[in-house]
Amino acid sequence: MSDRKRQLPTRSSQADVDAFLRKVAATPARPADGRRGRLIFSMDATASREPSWDQACRIQGEMFSETAALGGLETQLCWYRGFGEFHADTWSTDAQTLLRQMTGVFCLGGTTQIGKVLAHALRESKKQKVDALVFVGDCMEENVDSLCHQAGELGLLGVPVFVFQEGQEPTAERAFAQIARLSGGAHCRFDAGSARQLKDLLSAVAVFAAGGRRALADFSDKRGGAVKLLTRQLRG
Repeated sequence: MSDRKRQLPTRSSQADVDAFLRKVAATPARPADGRRGRLIFSMDATASREPSWDQACRIQGEMFSETAALGGLETQLCWYRGFGEFHADTWSTDAQTLLRQMTGVFCLGGTTQIGKVLAHALRESKKQKVDALVFVGDCMEENVDSLCHQAGELGLLGVPVFVFQEGQEPTAERAFAQIARLSGGAHCRFDAGSARQLKDLLSAVAVFAAGGRRALADFSDKRGGAVKLLTRQLRG
């Protein structure tokens, strides 16, 4: 495991959040074809994330309750850890099932496997349309050109990648920003001091995947705070 994974995070700035929200607002709306939105939620479960794991699982589980009024969201959880271990659960429409799946995972030391996450999302989207991929992680230890190629393929399929970076490891930040840009998604940093902010941003992506831009605008009106900035972008 790389020493850089042990660097202490700093609080994400309001400028980071504003930029992320602008990216979400600019993402093409999901077609109103009557189907349920589909979102893959992926996580780095290596040892460096263990200190914040319980809190992150709770936030990530709660965010899907925001989509209930839209008819819910079909979600698939996937994660990696340890020595080449990668797991993808079955698709589910129940937020409580997702939360149970998350809390059943424990962290285990190992290197990153982001390429497996992106390859999995490509396979799933070719079988049935995926509206968004969320990735939560803190480090990148792979060939960035290969990851960017996969991100570009996801962009061609209309699958934006929304990357939430815990901390500020610079190599990861550069890679995550490129993955988000090439796929048509967005990248934002967070830390343990921005739990409410992270929940709002994750919820915004879940609402977008479930109901598109109009649903996201309604969510912004209700939630306020950082997400409220989306309203100006959507109406601009």
